[in-house]
Amino acid sequence: MTGRVLAVCVVHADVPFGRRAVVDSGIDKRPVDGQVDVHELGIGGDHCRDTKFHGGLDQAVYAYDEVEAQHWADELGVPVPPGRFGENLRTEGVPVTDAVIGSRWRIGTVTLEVTIARKPCATFARWMDQPRWIRRFADRGDVGAYFRVLEPGVFGGGDTVTVESVPQHGVTVRDLFRGTDATAMSTLLDQPDLAPKVYRDAAAALKSLRN
Repeated sequence: MTGRVLAVCVVHADVPFGRRAVVDSGIDKRPVDGQVDVHELGIGGDHCRDTKFHGGLDQAVYAYDEVEAQHWADELGVPVPPGRFGENLRTEGVPVTDAVIGSRWRIGTVTLEVTIARKPCATFARWMDQPRWIRRFADRGDVGAYFRVLEPGVFGGGDTVTVESVPQHGVTVRDLFRGTDATAMSTLLDQPDLAPKVYRDAAAALKSLRN
């Protein structure tokens, strides 16, 4: 299965959210030209300000699908250009929210592995400035996917996305975000070598279902 990177996005400028915010935000991401370096903690020229909840090895790269972005553009009545949701990659042609956890993507000379779902937060809500944004985004469930970097390298806008492998367990990023299927969550916990935050989120969902 192959798709395409429409844009690679990095921080344009930190967004000052004022005294109520713990830190400013790097959510304002915009496309860059050419090839960019990709390392274990993300993309060269990008950064996270709130490192307690964002970034790190299991959330090094965040991708969002163009079709899902256009659904939001139609509903909101405004464009949702690449980077608007704080994503690093705007892609087309391959499942993102519906990617199977542990799937491996090859882009340029980089190998990525699908990890966890994006969870909408107060910073995202303030950035979008839309009524009930967290609830609306969560209810639709088109949350995009985070990746860890297995092989650093370079990639750029226009590069082909090659899905090199898809685990047989079949549990998707959307499934993990919803967290409503105990069998799926248990299945994830039984898989070897997934990203640590996958086990964390699956265990939390399973605990909630059992309480």
